[in-house]
Amino acid sequence: MINMESNFSKYKKDIESLITRGKLLEYGLYNEFYSEFKSQIQKLDKKTQDKIKSCSFKDKYNAWYNESLALVKQLVPERYDDFVSYYKQPKRKAITFATYTVSDYLIGLLVTRGWGEEVFKPSSIITKFRQQLAIVESLKERFDSSLYEIKELLQADLFDSEIDAAKELNKKGFQRAAGAICGVVIEKHLHGVCETRGIAITKKNPAINDYNELLKNNDVIDTPTWRLIQRLADLRNLCDHKKTEEPSKENINDLIDGTDKIIKTIF
Repeated sequence: MINMESNFSKYKKDIESLITRGKLLEYGLYNEFYSEFKSQIQKLDKKTQDKIKSCSFKDKYNAWYNESLALVKQLVPERYDDFVSYYKQPKRKAITFATYTVSDYLIGLLVTRGWGEEVFKPSSIITKFRQQLAIVESLKERFDSSLYEIKELLQADLFDSEIDAAKELNKKGFQRAAGAICGVVIEKHLHGVCETRGIAITKKNPAINDYNELLKNNDVIDTPTWRLIQRLADLRNLCDHKKTEEPSKENINDLIDGTDKIIKTIF
């Protein structure tokens, strides 16, 4: 059984750690742009100056970004696109001050005029990173708020446990039972996605394919994902109806892998 109190503490510590590490990453940026900000840095106390000189941004940003992204998606999905946009903008038409991103800086991309003059300084990404850090800092307020239901956060842990149970059952030859568990996990997860996104569920006892159609019609999922969920629903039905052929271990492996993908990529 999942210990809700320990999970609550874990997530809170994770957020606090990301905020602390984010502030050190900002120091790392000032270190990497030291010559540009030298006069301002030298006005700081010696302890802060020493800390700035010891910090790195390029070496530690990616780990921070990946961990932060997962929590942003879970806690404030409405800010997910904003958070990503400060890191990369693949559909931009030109690289400007507004569209220059952290990923550009990480690969050393410079934007210059024909004679080599920089159009804008790479240090402009400090502003972009500060916006990302502000979003991460808002996670703590959201998490502490009495209005936030932590059951959705802990549900992910519960689903992982159920998937582990399905793997064990499949390994021991209980394919139908393993498939049934996966079916319940998918239904619960897709139901939660519809609720989170405010999608009305009118059917009294909706099944996987009902949720699948709702999510596709509301542009939450694309066609390949819709087809994947259809396939998973078929495999689940194979486990539920005893008069049909017996599901194989390979069938259930596909169902387990698909279930794991669904709960980690659709929000």
